[in-house]
Amino acid sequence: MCIRDRPDLVVEAASQEAVREYVPGILEQGISVVVLSVGALLDRDLYDKLLGICRSKGSRIYIPTGAVAGIDAIKAASLSGVKRIVLTTRKSPKSISSESLRKLGFNEEIREPTVIYEGTAEEAVKALPFNINVAATLRIASRAPVVVRVIADPSVTRNVHEILVESEASNLRIVVENRPHPENPKTSYIAALSAVQLLKQILEPGINIGT
Repeated sequence: MCIRDRPDLVVEAASQEAVREYVPGILEQGISVVVLSVGALLDRDLYDKLLGICRSKGSRIYIPTGAVAGIDAIKAASLSGVKRIVLTTRKSPKSISSESLRKLGFNEEIREPTVIYEGTAEEAVKALPFNINVAATLRIASRAPVVVRVIADPSVTRNVHEILVESEASNLRIVVENRPHPENPKTSYIAALSAVQLLKQILEPGINIGT
């Protein structure tokens, strides 16, 4: 992929497949990329490939904090060693991709709280590629295994993430209740805002808190 009018930065907001297809070529041109489909980066081969390109070309990959809080604390704790993370996500069935529900053996007519997925972050981003990027963000930030539990609950009106972190430096319990984005209820409003804030931090001079 050749970009003629060289931009300062490219933002990927399409899919995990788009990350695999386009991001390597963009990085090869020395252009940095903001990746929103973070789940793609849990493919170890792709991760290593992109990291190698960044190191050789001087480009960078940026990941927004997305729909969760406490990423700076988790990154700091990773320096002492994170033992494990448990992520419990509760969403309305209507906010979950119909295709993902079908593949997991469910549909949008779930009428009571139902665990639709329990397993690793690596498998979660394959099973729910448009709904559980938070698991990938936690996995990359912590460098530790992440146990993911997804509950489809028709009684909730917000996307709720509860994160338990055990580390040598600190034990953390983080609970985030996110309102759905007004234009796309399948994602959290704060996730979109986190991308905007990251762009401001990268492109605007000034004093920043965190990274």
